[in-house]
Amino acid sequence: MGEKVAVRTAARSGPPGEASTERPAFYALPLDRWSDYVTLLHPPYTLWHLSYVVLGAALAPTLRYDRLGATLLAFFLAVGVSAHALDEFNGRPLRTRIPSSVLIALAAFGLAGALALGLAGAVLASLWLLPFVAFGAFILPAYNLEWFRGRFHSDFWFALSWGAFPFLTACWASAERFEASAAVGALAVFALSLAQRTLSRRVRTVRRRALTVEGTITYDEGRTEEIDRRYLITPDERALLLLTGSVIAASVAALLARA
Repeated sequence: MGEKVAVRTAARSGPPGEASTERPAFYALPLDRWSDYVTLLHPPYTLWHLSYVVLGAALAPTLRYDRLGATLLAFFLAVGVSAHALDEFNGRPLRTRIPSSVLIALAAFGLAGALALGLAGAVLASLWLLPFVAFGAFILPAYNLEWFRGRFHSDFWFALSWGAFPFLTACWASAERFEASAAVGALAVFALSLAQRTLSRRVRTVRRRALTVEGTITYDEGRTEEIDRRYLITPDERALLLLTGSVIAASVAALLARA
């Protein structure tokens, strides 16, 4: 079987929609004053990473629902709101029409709210939460604004920051200690986040930057198949949707098992 593919891409910068008429993400809604804010949240991915918070608390030796709720809210503000607002501010990958001043305000509000919840938890529960708060306060802008020449904007830091970190934070916040399950669980969500990153990279590139996609596959029996934009991105996006549902279901199942 042979395969020949040619993909021409355009740079990320430029007016929204210049590189491709494709939606910038499979979950992106039509451009609108209010739907832009829903798209900004990256709903499937926000739910995916919030599931790590639920899973971390559910696998903790002690489960405290009030602390789980506070941790969920903190990570929603940090990841769902602040991180995504900074990411959109830094290059407009979703092509929203949200003003830059509003994006900055949302980023500041989300980060401030997350830090306030973290500091409150440190005072009321355990001062050992302070290192988690400090790491979150640093990595959020460092990753999304690509500080230090993008040193922290890599697959490793993505998996650590948006995978293992919320899992371990929720686990510690609920139980104030780690057991073997925390290490194994952190490794699992780290790997899942790497899988997410791997699948989404080509999808993002083709959707947001590709001008043309051309190619054919020739099979050993002589049959040929045309390769187009849909051929490249549909399987990966289907896998991402299935993984999103699986991670959410697994976290809810773990939580229900503790009820």
